Amino acid sequence: MNVKIESSWEQQLRGEFEKPYFRQLTEQVKQEYAQYACYPPGKLIFNAFNLCPFDKVRVVIIGQDPYHEPGQAMGLSFSVPEGIQLPPSLRNIYKEIAVDLGTTIHQSGDLTRWAEQGVLLLNATLTVRAHVANSHQSLGWSTFTDAAIKALNDGRENLVFMLWGGFARSKKSLIDQQRHCVIESVHPSPRSANRGGWFGQHQFSRCNAYLTSCRLQPIEW
Repeated sequence: MNVKIESSWEQQLRGEFEKPYFRQLTEQVKQEYAQYACYPPGKLIFNAFNLCPFDKVRVVIIGQDPYHEPGQAMGLSFSVPEGIQLPPSLRNIYKEIAVDLGTTIHQSGDLTRWAEQGVLLLNATLTVRAHVANSHQSLGWSTFTDAAIKALNDGRENLVFMLWGGFARSKKSLIDQQRHCVIESVHPSPRSANRGGWFGQHQFSRCNAYLTSCRLQPIEW
């Protein structure tokens, strides 16, 4: 496993790399990648951190685990590389942005442009075995990514945490809502979104309104 991580995040999470659970996690991930097709490619496991340094984070969007089909996962929650068909959840995200902000729907699913603006697209589990959703959920990644959320909660002010669905909302206990903004909704997947609670919530304009109220630059969604 490639454990190279952006320097500001390395400083924040250095203690995690030395803990027994992370050493065990590293060995298990190495074994998985050696025995099976796994995603994302090793060099992209920490892509969310590498594209969005600790001090640049303005918004945190929490996913569960990477896409598990070939060519999709790129180390950013909900994002797929240029040229890959938009997954259903991302299509619903784009539809809501278009209605909320009056913009056109993007054709590219590559969300690098968000990450470079300060949107941390963090999956709770950073790797997955091909074709098997949540297959690496028990390896210990959540301990590591929870530590990243706690570091942001403790070390930053006025962040927006966008929590979509029950799993992401379970992370709310890690966030001080007196110092940060939490925006919750159902998950954007068709199964959840079509039952109500995703469309029409104005999450993206609410996010930008909060950032602006804190004299921070809004996100160009």
